[in-house]
Amino acid sequence: MSLLRGLFWLVLFVFFTFCFIVLFEYGTHDFTSGFKTELDKVVKYVKEMEKPAKPADKAKK
Repeated sequence: MSLLRGLFWLVLFVFFTFCFIVLFEYGTHDFTSGFKTELDKVVKYVKEMEKPAKPADKAKK
């Protein structure tokens, strides 16, 4: 149960940190579209991190 509570607080912290960043960047007048924009950026970043890294060419000279 303690693990579940800790996970809940971590998720809550990440969510409110994300909201603070969006509020700081876009302000109150453009919060919803800024939230969508930043969420798209995060999703794109996570999808790029899933892809395997390209192997380096050692024979390149």
